[in-house]
Amino acid sequence: MFPLLHSVSFSSKLQCNNMRMWSLENLPFTLCIALICVRSAAALIHVFGYEGRQAVVYCPYGQGYEDYEKYLCKNECGNDNDVLIKTTEANKHKFSIEDDGKGLFTANISDLSLTDAGKYWCGVTRTGKDIYSEVQLGVVEDSCCDTTSTVQGNEESSASFSCTYEPENKDSEKYFCRGNQPSGCLQNALITSPNQQNGRFRLTDDKASRRFKLTITSLTKQDAGSYLCGVHRKNNLDLFEAFELAVQGWCCVKTNKLKGIVGHPVTMHCPYPPQNRDNRKFLCKGYTRKNCREMVKTQSRFTLQDDVSSSSFSVMITELKAEDSGTYWCGSDSQWNVGNYVKIQLSAAFEHQTTRNVVSSITVVSSSTVGSNITGKPINRMSVLFHPVVYIIPALLLTLTFALVIVYKCRMDKRRGTRANVNRDNTNEAAIEEVLGEADIYANQELVLSEKLPTKQRRACQRNEYAGEDQQDSVYRNISASEDIYCNDIYINS
Repeated sequence: MFPLLHSVSFSSKLQCNNMRMWSLENLPFTLCIALICVRSAAALIHVFGYEGRQAVVYCPYGQGYEDYEKYLCKNECGNDNDVLIKTTEANKHKFSIEDDGKGLFTANISDLSLTDAGKYWCGVTRTGKDIYSEVQLGVVEDSCCDTTSTVQGNEESSASFSCTYEPENKDSEKYFCRGNQPSGCLQNALITSPNQQNGRFRLTDDKASRRFKLTITSLTKQDAGSYLCGVHRKNNLDLFEAFELAVQGWCCVKTNKLKGIVGHPVTMHCPYPPQNRDNRKFLCKGYTRKNCREMVKTQSRFTLQDDVSSSSFSVMITELKAEDSGTYWCGSDSQWNVGNYVKIQLSAAFEHQTTRNVVSSITVVSSSTVGSNITGKPINRMSVLFHPVVYIIPALLLTLTFALVIVYKCRMDKRRGTRANVNRDNTNEAAIEEVLGEADIYANQELVLSEKLPTKQRRACQRNEYAGEDQQDSVYRNISASEDIYCNDIYINS
């Protein structure tokens, strides 16, 4: 009698209103009509879609209507203009329809817009009144969410997202995906609640506290970005929470350099976050964290002292050895979070290899303020380190430069003297030639020349000239070289 009890008829409301006027003798029929009203109310189909995406409307129908025409219409379906798509026609605009022939046909609405939201009807064509099922379509923006939680992760470590849900969703499917578009989150999920592990992704669901969590291990910088956790609901939009994951690399860890002397104690200082106050503190040695070897437990020379009040601990090496040089990591978190670690580069040197530095204090005194700079603030004594090599090298360079200058000056003076002698000889030769050229005028050349000399010099030269051969040799031997040169010079000049 009622081929489709779960469908909605246009006359349902009228039947429900008239039902109150029927007499008790029609009670069995009244109960049947009431059943139709209840079923009709429960048959409302809720469909939700995201702007720019697609919505799928699932329309069930009763047995015996497999070969009937089905359609999707909008508003009151009062005329053909309200019919959007039929099973007897091809795709139409952004609508499509398909009948599986087993009691269900589906209508697809693509490229959704906010104006597509509203009431629709799944219809089955038949003689008389068609069979209808009401559909309520909701369209929302394809973005999430009002708030976004930030999660900080560290390279090579792990990070977790935690999401909550209501009691009625205890048995619903939970999932995680990348990005911030809810429409394709379930289809592109990294992991869903039926699975607990998928590679580096692990999902756990604590139904007692109604929280489920995603954990990502072995983080890389490529894991940074947006994530969504979702709770799938059959008759409504899925519930989402948004996260932003930031991954910090170990390159950002500052390296502290520490020097020590072999045979002497040395202390490493390691601050830690206040929230790690109750965590186990440790110091390990290794170039990377993966091959880091704990030292406090294995070496008796290493002693750890924790100072909770200052949120730091120190490790003292009582007797430093040469092989203690290397890279150390002091930490307070077994998860190897970047912010919870200090990297120390320790170098050990022998005492006789160290250089004793000479410290000189420099005091700056101004005309107006003693012991203060131009700003009026006190000046600390400044230590300056000296080394013999610093002064030996400049001194040698200065001496060498001075010697080169002297040599160069001597060479220039010698060259100037040579040029002067050459010029003077040329002048003398010209004078002699001029005098000899006048021989025909002066009959006695020697007499003329001698008469031009000064009296005293002429007498000396005459004595040398008219002396006998023996006497002349004696005189020449007694005359100094300077006198001889002097006489010759006078002779040539005259």
